[in-house]
Amino acid sequence: MIRVITYGTFDLLHYGHIRLLERARALGDYLIVGVTGDDFDKSRGKINVQQSLMERVEAVRATGLADEIIIEEYEGQKIDDIRRYHIDIFTVGSDWKGKFDYLSAYCKVVYLDRTEGISSSEIRSHQREIRLGMVGMPEDLLKFHKESSFVNGVKTAGICTEGPAEELPEAFRGLPCVTQSYQELLEQSDALYILSHPSRHYEQVRAALEAGRHVLCEAPAALTAKQCRELFALAREKGCILMEGIKTAYSTAYYRLLLLAKSGQIGKIVSVDATCTRLAEDRSSGPEQLNRSWNSLCDWGPTAMLPVFQLLGTEWKEKQIISHFSDADPAYDVFSRINFVYPEATASIKVGKGVKAEGDLIVSGTRGYIYVPAPWWKTDYFEIRYENPAENRRYFYQLDGEGIRYEIVAFLKSIEKGRSSSYVEEEVSEAIAGVMEDFYSRRDTRTI
Repeated sequence: MIRVITYGTFDLLHYGHIRLLERARALGDYLIVGVTGDDFDKSRGKINVQQSLMERVEAVRATGLADEIIIEEYEGQKIDDIRRYHIDIFTVGSDWKGKFDYLSAYCKVVYLDRTEGISSSEIRSHQREIRLGMVGMPEDLLKFHKESSFVNGVKTAGICTEGPAEELPEAFRGLPCVTQSYQELLEQSDALYILSHPSRHYEQVRAALEAGRHVLCEAPAALTAKQCRELFALAREKGCILMEGIKTAYSTAYYRLLLLAKSGQIGKIVSVDATCTRLAEDRSSGPEQLNRSWNSLCDWGPTAMLPVFQLLGTEWKEKQIISHFSDADPAYDVFSRINFVYPEATASIKVGKGVKAEGDLIVSGTRGYIYVPAPWWKTDYFEIRYENPAENRRYFYQLDGEGIRYEIVAFLKSIEKGRSSSYVEEEVSEAIAGVMEDFYSRRDTRTI
């Protein structure tokens, strides 16, 4: 018996996939099909997969061409599978020609000519394209604009900016809409990405939702818990998607960290400590420049609070905010520390744009702890450490675009499905807004 194996994502299964499976089957007597897992796809940079793993497996099964279906979950698995299943022939499409020649040491390698004129990427790109407007300072929007180019189904409609058009970065020149009018951008867009100053988020998000536009707003979406609740309620009423943007939430490594911590790998969680700092740019231009900038808590707070609220919840017993403010602006905190006391746990976050500290994340448990080195918010690696070092485990996951492109994909999927695929829960967004409210009202706050 000649045993054949092939691999693929098989997203939006089409005629080209079926032809490849038919020809792979014709090479031997028994065909094994490896369908790539969701996490493995992300680690390879395939972020625009539209269907879940089970949907893709069932689509392959429905063809009746596979004698056996397995899941590809890690780099190097192909060699393991060839040995485990006693494979005679490995085959893939000719667009991978040369890529898998190294497998010829284990079995015969055959590259099959691909079916011209059709691909999953083409199918996705022909689906309804979302016109995405962006709001904020152009230099701040550049990274998001660049990352959106990696995602099928989204096109930048334009930007709304405070700066003059002649000072725009080259990447934004020639866009259909470059304006200082928020209303004009709304009319040209299906959805908005908002990265304006946090003091304007609530009104801008509300106006977009009232106009029936979907919104991805950089956290915090509002500066009070009441306003945050209002926005999510309005989104549901208007049938729109509202997502809060915290790119760290979409890192594969961070998501895996949450699952491992919640599954009891380090025992009962008793402490979460997160630090996010960077040295601020020159602020010698005075209060006017400071007022245009995000202070430390607005800029870093949502990211630092994310693991606290997602691991320990939002029902703390006590909270204390300790801040050091700029001499030039009493609303601009150069550094803030927040301590949370839970019934059976504690947490601490440190954020700063005028100080520098080790930007790591530590989740402590009764059996061990999780350590994420700086900069932890760009999570691609973490360790689980135990009393016995021989039991320690290390986890590596590729992270492209700091999580931004995965965030954009989740936003588009939410729009297509009509329900949120956000990795930031509403109660987490509301809790973040509540902390901001206390900070600005000086509730539970000390100044140093």
